[in-house]
Amino acid sequence: MFEKYSSKNPVNKVRMTCAFAFSHPAHTIASFFASGVIRPAPGTWGTLAGWIMFVLLDPWIPYTAWFFIVAATFFIGAWACQKTSEDLGVQDHGSIVIDEVFAIWLLLALMPPTLLWQIAAFVAFRFFDIVKLPPADYFDKKMKNGFGIMLDDAIAAVYAWLILFAVQWVLY
Repeated sequence: MFEKYSSKNPVNKVRMTCAFAFSHPAHTIASFFASGVIRPAPGTWGTLAGWIMFVLLDPWIPYTAWFFIVAATFFIGAWACQKTSEDLGVQDHGSIVIDEVFAIWLLLALMPPTLLWQIAAFVAFRFFDIVKLPPADYFDKKMKNGFGIMLDDAIAAVYAWLILFAVQWVLY
């Protein structure tokens, strides 16, 4: 389950630099403006960057518009993930974090707009993104392209939403 994060994984021997992250629009998008370059735990940093961006933009973006933004981010992100993976020479490099950004935006758009629910969404999403329950593990291991990179995080967001929805249902 955690092979992806092992230091023995060849993917983890390739480093993305800030210069690389800003060398092509796809790299900038895939690394979410180089937030994925931050170590350790680039996926967590990317999720945090996505959360901050959501909080900054949410007051000016209508609720329903978030779903169009999330859908556009999915397709643009799939292209950026594919291009960046090809240019790095490794599939789903840790510094590719647009998948985390897309997923946290989707999840936050479905949550009550309070800090407590946003923290819960962040923690739940990171948990499910790391453990990769089926079918996320399938897309992570077998679908070696930009769509596979994006899909496993979409599934992690759905799992997080289901848990948080159940908690909301019990509490309210």
